[in-house]
Formats: sequence, C-alpha cells, structure tokens
Amino acid sequence: MVMTALAHHIDRNLLHRAYQGIRKDGAPGVDGRSARDYEEQLSANLDEVLSRFKSGSYRAPAVRRVHIPKGDGKSTRPIGIPTVEDKVLQRAVVMVLEAIYEQDFLECSYGFRPRKSAHQALDRLRAGLMEMGGGVVIDVDVRSYFDTIDHGHLRDFLDKRVRDGVIRKQIDKWLKAGVMDGREMMYPRAGTPQGGVISPLLANVFLHEVLDTWFENEVKPRLKGAAFLVRYADDFVVACSNGQDADRVMEVLPKRFGKYGLTIHPQKTRMVNFKRPREGDTKGSGSFDFLGFTHLWERSRKGRWVVKRKTAHKRLTRAVSTVGTWCKEHRHWPIRVQHAAMSRKLVGHFGYYGITGNSKSISRFRHEAIRSWRKWLDRRGQRKSMSWARFSRMLERYPLPPARAVHSIYRHAARP
Repeated sequence: MVMTALAHHIDRNLLHRAYQGIRKDGAPGVDGRSARDYEEQLSANLDEVLSRFKSGSYRAPAVRRVHIPKGDGKSTRPIGIPTVEDKVLQRAVVMVLEAIYEQDFLECSYGFRPRKSAHQALDRLRAGLMEMGGGVVIDVDVRSYFDTIDHGHLRDFLDKRVRDGVIRKQIDKWLKAGVMDGREMMYPRAGTPQGGVISPLLANVFLHEVLDTWFENEVKPRLKGAAFLVRYADDFVVACSNGQDADRVMEVLPKRFGKYGLTIHPQKTRMVNFKRPREGDTKGSGSFDFLGFTHLWERSRKGRWVVKRKTAHKRLTRAVSTVGTWCKEHRHWPIRVQHAAMSRKLVGHFGYYGITGNSKSISRFRHEAIRSWRKWLDRRGQRKSMSWARFSRMLERYPLPPARAVHSIYRHAARP
C-alpha cells in the first residue's frame, strides 16, 4: 500500500521523543547552537520547527563538514554535522518512516535497523556457512556508496511506499541541502544527507530495492545450489554453495549496480574459495574480512572444522595504534583519570570484538594497551621511573578490565 497521509503523525509529542533520541554531546552545526542551548527553550523551539514543517516553510540548513584523521594517521575522513534542530526533525521523520519500511525490509539486512546489530549479521553469516558447508564467498565493496546514491532513483523507490507531500518535500530539501566545508559552500547532486539522521534509512531503502529484493526474487530462483546474502548498510557478502553460481552472480552484480548509478570496486571486490576442508586437510581454505572480523576455517577443540572469527589485522593494528597515541598525548594526566579512560577503551573494544573464539585477539589488544600505558608513563619526565615492578604494583591498585567475550554463544545458550 502507498501511504499518502503521514505528516499528521509528526506532532509535538513525537518531536519531543525525537529530541530525546538524538545525541546531546555532538558538535554544533552551522548555527553554532549546542543541544544545551536548544534545550533552554525546548517547548518553544519544538513548536516553532513543527509549525514551519507543517506549513512547508522549513528550510534545510547546510551541513557543516569537518575532517577527522583516519586510522592510518595519513589521510582524513569527512563527516557532516547537522544542526540540533535539523537532527530533531530528521529523527521524527525517521520514526514515522521506520514503521512502514520495517514491514518491507528483508531478514538479510542488519544495518541501522531497530533490534538489529552487526553481531546478528556475523552470527547469521557464520550459521549459514556452517549449514552450507562453506562454498564460494563474494566479498563486495561498493565505491563511495553514501556519496553516489542517485536522487532520481531514490525518489522512484520512495514513490512505491511514501507519497505524503509534506514529508516528501522535506526529504527533497534535505537531499538538496548544501555542505559548508570551511568557508566554501557546495551542493551535492548525489548522495544522502551527510551526517544526517535520515541518511541510513534512505540508504537502506535504496539497497533494499537495488540488491535485497533483486537477489531474493530474481537471482536465487535461478541458481543451482544454495545461496544467501548478508548485508550491513553498504557492506555485504554473498555466499554460494556452487562455484558456477558464484561466477554468474559476480558477473551480473556490476551491471545491476551500474544500472542505478553505483560502482562495484573492481580491486576490493573478490571471490574467496571458502569450502569446508576435508578431514585429512591440515589447513583451511581462504579467508575474508567482514564487519571488522576475519572469517576462516579452523579446527575446534573437538577436532571438527568450524568457521571461526578473529579481529581483522588492520582493525587490531589501528586499535593498538590509537591507544598508543592516546597514552602518549595524555601521559601527564593523573593516574586515576588515565585509568578510568583506559578502562573505558578496553570495555568498548571488548564490547564489539569480544565474541566467542576471539580470545587471542582481544587478549593481545589488552596486552599491547598495557605495554603502551607503561611505556608512556615511563616517559613522563626526563628520568625513567616506571619499571615493570612498580607498574605491576600500580595495576594492583588500578586494575584494568580483563579480556572478556561479551557476546558469548555459551552464555547466551545458558540464558537465552
């Protein structure tokens, strides 16, 4: 069913809920207003933005672009910072649209969806590969996906479900909003609103039509063997039990994406032989990275071949380097303050990478973090004074969190 009347669901109560759902510690947008400033007259501000939204006089402000360093320390990554007011209105529109599109989105999609997570995508991928006995995995990279989404095709996809004039007009304003980079104003002709709350939803709508439904309804029925797709935002892999099927999918994917203005990266997209090794084999077949983990075949403690996941080498190296840089720059802080920050960093790392079978990688990260902490504490002054013996005594007073599999399948089995 096509929805033609939705704007009436956006009222003051929904805007208030939307405000509660946005981050309050973010940097201010082009207007310079922080969340604290906006909250001083919250009721009046929400009434004003609601009135302008309903009358159609709301103008999407430009997004402030800043550049943050990447993990390699050499290049930078541009990010967009909308205004607080724009975040609130975008969140409200997302809350309405999610109620519609969550009925449509398929189970293979896990990114930026309520009650979905990256760990669920990883579990689905592992379970599918184990059930299928491995096969050929197509590891796909879409070049600059969020910056190259074609607005014309996106509007066509939205027409299938949402034709409310007020909401569609507002979405068009966000798509056309400028980007302020320093003193330079730019108006992108493609892509979703940079840094916008609505951007992930629009990106999911686009790939739902371009990839998910196409693969499920047109590709899978034509394949000889089993196959499945796992997608998290623009990161996705296709697993096929039959090698010929994988060749056919690999051949048609660039054509399908090119039809809608997207490009499959020819160097970063690859096919991996991921068949389950035979009983006499001593080593597994190829490996591939997905969502920060390297997937490979290894023997379990019982001697069976199973799919295991470990922290991808680049991710681990980057995490260790980031902690080392932080220890260097903050070595003169009080020990208790450093300890609190280091504890948060370790807990955060274990919160994502702490999965069953990845104990070696998370233990290594903890070990390297401790080494970096001692190294830079030893360089606080001209004389080196933080020996390992003294540092060990300090750790007894300020213990760091142990490496822990937060996402343990055994713990989940005991308490589902």
